[in-house]
Amino acid sequence: MFNIVTAPTMMEDALQIRKDVFVKEQGVPLENEIDQFEEVATHVIGYDSDHIPFATGRFRPIIDGVKIERVAVIASHRKYGYGQLLMKFLESCAKQQGYSKLTLNAQCHAKLFYEALGYKSIGDIFMEENIEHIVMTKVI
Repeated sequence: MFNIVTAPTMMEDALQIRKDVFVKEQGVPLENEIDQFEEVATHVIGYDSDHIPFATGRFRPIIDGVKIERVAVIASHRKYGYGQLLMKFLESCAKQQGYSKLTLNAQCHAKLFYEALGYKSIGDIFMEENIEHIVMTKVI
């Protein structure tokens, strides 16, 4: 179901999911969605049983661990638990690469989702791309 992106077609699928979710649904400008960390991040893609790409996320090294970013599930595949499975896969990949501290900027509407996975909020709510976010961390 989930794999680390290893081929250009897989990366294209991941980027298309991000365009659908963040650019089309949430109004994030494309030039802000695609950033300078694309090459250094470990990208993950999820394909369903019909080989339709439906979920993606990435993580990249930061000073004291990794930052999980660009976590997205297409609308047709939401509410089936795939987001939790995606996060567990991202966490597992990060752990296999030797990381134990995870950080992410959660959209505030998803805060309870991340709390259910063991993430803790730190700091104040801030705006990013006109969407309220909060920093969350987890040690694995």
